[in-house]
Amino acid sequence: MAPAPSAGPSRTESLLVLAAVCLSLLALPFNFTGPAVAMPAIARSLGGDPIAMNWITNAFMLCFGSTLMIAGALADSFGRKRLFLIGQLVFLASSLALAVVRDLLWLDLLRAAQGAAGAAAFSAGLAALAQEFDGAARTRAFSLIGTTFGIGLAFGPLLSGWLVEAAGWQAIFLGTALLAAIAFAAGWRFMRESRDPGAVGLDWPGAASFTAALSLLTYAVLLAPEQGWGSPWVIGLLAGAVALGAGFVAIETRVARPMLDLSLFRFPRFVGVQLLAAAPAYSFVVLLILLPLRFVGIEGWGGLGAGWMMMALCGPMLVVPMLAALLTRWVSAGALCGAGLLVAAAGLVWLAQVPPGLPGAAMVPALFVIGLGISLPWGLMDALAVSVVPKERAGMAAGIFSTTRVAGEGIALAVVGAILAGLSRSGLGSILGPADPAALTLASQRLAMGDLAQAAAALPQAGPALLVRAYGDAFHGLCFVLAAITVVTAAVVFGFLSRPARAEPALQPAEAAE
Repeated sequence: MAPAPSAGPSRTESLLVLAAVCLSLLALPFNFTGPAVAMPAIARSLGGDPIAMNWITNAFMLCFGSTLMIAGALADSFGRKRLFLIGQLVFLASSLALAVVRDLLWLDLLRAAQGAAGAAAFSAGLAALAQEFDGAARTRAFSLIGTTFGIGLAFGPLLSGWLVEAAGWQAIFLGTALLAAIAFAAGWRFMRESRDPGAVGLDWPGAASFTAALSLLTYAVLLAPEQGWGSPWVIGLLAGAVALGAGFVAIETRVARPMLDLSLFRFPRFVGVQLLAAAPAYSFVVLLILLPLRFVGIEGWGGLGAGWMMMALCGPMLVVPMLAALLTRWVSAGALCGAGLLVAAAGLVWLAQVPPGLPGAAMVPALFVIGLGISLPWGLMDALAVSVVPKERAGMAAGIFSTTRVAGEGIALAVVGAILAGLSRSGLGSILGPADPAALTLASQRLAMGDLAQAAAALPQAGPALLVRAYGDAFHGLCFVLAAITVVTAAVVFGFLSRPARAEPALQPAEAAE
């Protein structure tokens, strides 16, 4: 292995590493939002029912979320630069393959490979940055990560809509391949190798049990809206997840160098950071999927029009994360994060007042407020995550935080989709009166996925106007549910993270890393 230079990196070298990581992370939000915009075009090209099409997003998130922690541990022991480059190379290869695939099953499998590769590059990149910057410089560097995500989220739907209309859905994956190639070249040239000097190899039993438990849990939640919570498959998957989770805890309390140091959960700030990680899922991330489906499938807009509307939601991320980093000179990062969540909750309440059918301008202010609110914590969360453990275990911290965030997002998407379908079913039942329960369930599921045509086919007596009305009422109720979850999370964040870091001696729990 190549040891780190004793004199440390120069400022220019550190900035070049930051640029390489930002280029890498730019592909992730684009790769997340792009397929959501392209889903109708992919369905026309490859076929498949809405449940199967939903796995275009779910396969990526399931593999991304379930491998993040093992990727963080591998980065600390195997080498951050090495794992970063491997992740980029696999991401590049899978993106190129996605552009030529002609079968939906292979597309889903390649999306899973993309997710695992993205997890490796993501965790290794954040861990590498933690070695390059300290203190306020680290906060500024990680706020730029938030801005990078903002660029991808803001322009991803717009660029994806343009690419789909101009060159077909395959162009989206060619675009992510180009970003991965540039990031690989920059990482190869400028990133220096580093690892945890105390690492003694990967905790394979812990890694296997954790990854399997999270995979079973996420798969069960994703399967439940289709088969029902009482399904033997769903019950079996949940039972397996609980058993494997208990096994993981037992393993981590006995090994000398655990993948997840459970003693860190004694520290309130560490626990607060994990809760904060899941907060954007319900106030922001679910909207990245639900809104394009609403705009294209329910409102009848084109992909480009949907992309322009998503700019209102994601645009604040171009600026606000950097401003939030500057505000930490006077206000604690935790207080800023809690305040941002409250602003996002207010935006969700505003969004609830905009039914389908109104001009897009009626929704823009609400989307902007949501984006403004979530942008405050977005650029601060990653720096908080790596600040609550010793520097040499930054890969583990990045892996835990990112796992909590992405696993929370995958579960949130499944839960929110089920809530929207349930509210739609309730609304249709109250409007239509007695109706075939199976037809009501099928129509409500199609509505939740933005498939108005199939919903009308499943419930022809309803008619498109009534179905749109039921969807609008369901979306109205869903926004209030999301706002309530966001307010509760903000209260927890204020309680755990609003104190300045210097008032919390547990910020550097060196004894917990031994």
